[in-house]
Amino acid sequence: MAFPATRMRRLRRTPVLRDLVRETRLAAGDLVMPLFVEEGTAAPTPIEAMPGVARLPVDAAVVEAGEVAALGIPAVLLFGIPAAKDDEGSGAWDDDGIVQQAIRAIRAAHPDLLVIADLCLCEYTSHGHCGVLHGQTVDNDATLDLLARTAVSQARAGADIIAPSDMMDGRVGVIRAALDADGYTDVPILAYSAKFASAFYGPFREAADSTPSFGDRRSYQMDPGNGREAVREALSDVQEGADMIMVKPALPYLDVIRRVADATDLPVAAYNVSGEYAMVKAAAAAGWLDERAAVLEALTSIRRAGADIVITYHAKDAARWLQRTP
Repeated sequence: MAFPATRMRRLRRTPVLRDLVRETRLAAGDLVMPLFVEEGTAAPTPIEAMPGVARLPVDAAVVEAGEVAALGIPAVLLFGIPAAKDDEGSGAWDDDGIVQQAIRAIRAAHPDLLVIADLCLCEYTSHGHCGVLHGQTVDNDATLDLLARTAVSQARAGADIIAPSDMMDGRVGVIRAALDADGYTDVPILAYSAKFASAFYGPFREAADSTPSFGDRRSYQMDPGNGREAVREALSDVQEGADMIMVKPALPYLDVIRRVADATDLPVAAYNVSGEYAMVKAAAAAGWLDERAAVLEALTSIRRAGADIVITYHAKDAARWLQRTP
């Protein structure tokens, strides 16, 4: 019915009424907090491009994970910065590597908190690329065995979820087979299925010390102009045995999140990446926007687009703000 019988403002009249009819809800239980764990350091090292985020020694990561759990956030996502790197990234599958140490320590201290292990070689290779090099090209197939070895090592340390982020073709199937062969049939895979070659990763590369020493990652990460290809990537990972899929970054790719969510019945995660975080922090510091309102609006938009899980550096702040939101 047309106006005046239909008045859309009727359901916006009071805060309680608006809350009653809200279509998309954001809760601490939807969030995952990324943590950077650094080997060979005794104290947190602040990351200049990401205010409020630091590289953490293992003991500090345990404390941070406890704060995350106390806020009702169900999971942390671990990235490791090793003390030494080599051409193959062998620190990634070292059973006493930095991520493996952190997994064991966090699981022991906070057994009800989910620990997700990011699986990639870029933080561990001397050249900063996500796999083995053949000349100046990343060798897809030669990298797969190393990813599988890393996944098994992370599962052996106690990781609840393995999250391959390398974008090598076929890696989900190889990782699934390796986990199953070692008895880790119940460890799920959260695949970075549609990971775009994005300018929004800049601050992360400072945080993880993973800037490529030459070239870029466009030969294996996705072209930002491709939406149909993102759906193909997601469906390929589903066929290979992924249990959850991810779109990364989030805010510039809300349309992709929706398309991927519509194409698969699996839980969909979206990564609100370092550049997205840094932009909000910088604008808030300059007084150009209300940080709390902007963060909650942005995270809600990611959920509205179809993400079941939002990985974000805002997770702790958002959880606190949500506790006080009517």
